[in-house]
Amino acid sequence: MRAVVQRVSRAEVRVEGRILGRIGAGLVVLVGVGREDTAEAGQWLADKIVSLRVFDDAEGKMNRSVREVGGAVLCVSQFTLYGDCRKGRRPSYDRAAPPDRAKALYDAFLESLRAAGVRVETGEFRAMMDLELVNDGPVTLLLDSEKLF
Repeated sequence: MRAVVQRVSRAEVRVEGRILGRIGAGLVVLVGVGREDTAEAGQWLADKIVSLRVFDDAEGKMNRSVREVGGAVLCVSQFTLYGDCRKGRRPSYDRAAPPDRAKALYDAFLESLRAAGVRVETGEFRAMMDLELVNDGPVTLLLDSEKLF
């Protein structure tokens, strides 16, 4: 699984003008599921995200996690994280998981985030979404479970 994690002061996701998810301070997570991914990869990714020390402590150092600051996570599925742009001009998505498999692993990932004790908001799987966020910092990180498994 691949994730782009952004620390935000606020964010929301809409489908056809309808707000599906909204958070204040926390993390926006764009997550893509690859063909070779497993539930274990999703569990690792969820644990990593809720434990990342990217929020300031009393001394202004990034030393606190989203869980520690009582923040929320807005998670949006994004198969385009597996886009391969090395050849030609149109990205290839051959390494992305097929939709049914991706949905099952994405849902398991969301449950892992929730089980870790953070509030989770989401968009709608496979929908065309509008995502609006205010990146705080900016702080943006890339995570890839493929580097571990």
